[in-house]
Amino acid sequence: MQHAEQVTFGGSALDRAGEIRSNPDAVTAALAHPDSKAILFWRGKPLLSMARPAGLVRLAMDHPVLQQASADMILLGREDGAARFACDISGWTPEDLDGATLDSFLDASEQRHPLLEDDTAFAELRRVMTWLTPRDAELAATGKAILDWHESHGFCARCGGKSDVAQAGWQRVCTVCNASHFPRTDPVVIMLITTGNSVLMGRSPFWPEGMFSLLAGFVEPGETLEAAVRREVFEEAGVRVGAVSYLASQPWPFPASLMFGCRGEALSTEITIDPVEIEDAMWVSREEMMQVFAGEHPRILPARKGAIAHFLLENWLADTLD
Repeated sequence: MQHAEQVTFGGSALDRAGEIRSNPDAVTAALAHPDSKAILFWRGKPLLSMARPAGLVRLAMDHPVLQQASADMILLGREDGAARFACDISGWTPEDLDGATLDSFLDASEQRHPLLEDDTAFAELRRVMTWLTPRDAELAATGKAILDWHESHGFCARCGGKSDVAQAGWQRVCTVCNASHFPRTDPVVIMLITTGNSVLMGRSPFWPEGMFSLLAGFVEPGETLEAAVRREVFEEAGVRVGAVSYLASQPWPFPASLMFGCRGEALSTEITIDPVEIEDAMWVSREEMMQVFAGEHPRILPARKGAIAHFLLENWLADTLD
């Protein structure tokens, strides 16, 4: 695909400093280096400078707010040779926290810490992802994904014993059976299924009114991407798919997916939805999709900017998939 790595969260070529993760002395030196910076998270939300253009905040390693951070800092990589660490302060409770807003489909709330600058706030990554540079987006996505993994993997999946952080945050080791555990990424296929001049769109019953997107689903063990595309489309919409090709990928840290954007040619057009999986599905012509992107369609809202579905549809309309 001509513009494959221009998708949000991809293409910044971050130096991940993998060669020093297993070297405690090198990591300790990086933590103490004056050029190293911390990237702060609260309940999965990165700290941003909200002045436009918004950007990911990088704090000095001796900033007072880091005294509230969890003990384990995660080495994300290096920028211009200087280390960047993800730090979590989810233990802090804002005075004006409204818990009801945090579970919405798109959390619009912002949290401001009294020890930080007034123009900074913790903001939900899905809401702000299109505001960020490719480097900021990659750092934020990586930090959120790895911190989420640590939060849910404190105990060994083999024996149930407590596990400790290792390799600068990129491994956990069981204190009982010594089993090693590594961050997981769940492969998901998202499919641009076309027939003639139309593309297949569907919606989940839990989405906001008017929201449609490309069909998507998890890849099962022992399954190729191509097989997953065909199975998921048939299961969800009853449409048979023939030739499948890969287009682009996108890390999607909500919480830990890697989206594989694929193109598929429909062999059938009759739609029979699985109501457990989706609420509705339809074929949408290029002309209609242009209306959707312009915000003028009577039924369908534009796909969310920053998501790979929007990226694939945009390139399909522009004829830049190949």
